[in-house]
Amino acid sequence: MDKKSPEMYGILARFPDPESLVNAAQQVTEAGYRQIDAYTPFPVEELADAMRLKPSKLPYAILAGGIIGGLLGFLMQYYATVIDLPLNIGGRPLFSWPAYIPITFELTVLLAALGGVIGLFVVTRFPQPYHPVFNVEDFQKHGSQDGFYLGIEASDPKFNLTDTWKFMENLGAILVSEIEA
Repeated sequence: MDKKSPEMYGILARFPDPESLVNAAQQVTEAGYRQIDAYTPFPVEELADAMRLKPSKLPYAILAGGIIGGLLGFLMQYYATVIDLPLNIGGRPLFSWPAYIPITFELTVLLAALGGVIGLFVVTRFPQPYHPVFNVEDFQKHGSQDGFYLGIEASDPKFNLTDTWKFMENLGAILVSEIEA
């Protein structure tokens, strides 16, 4: 049981409530584990801090989409009214930028939202129809209802099956299971 088999993904520990999960996640990160993940049936705010997660890159994707949308909307209208078809109607200037604002705003919002959706798919590696954690029978029964789980991947440099298993049991886990890949 000391060596990890090539078909092992890691171990999964179930905790009785969100508070004990947060405490366990904090102790696991303090012990030096980095390849960890938590699974809860509802969001637990303190969990991100306890796991020392890096800030999301999603806002940068949204910002990039908004900037590209704004520039695209403005330049598209500039090209159409000044370069491609310059019509002087009623003495108005060819470059009448106040008329460009509604379309520029709409394309900014549209591409920011599109950048957010695409960024979300990239950041979360979605769609991911299969994850090894679904191989654990207890997770199938309680994962989305009343289970609070903390998983440590076997790819973590500090991972040792026996030591990590005992460590998770000492943290107050109700059940510790092996995750098969």
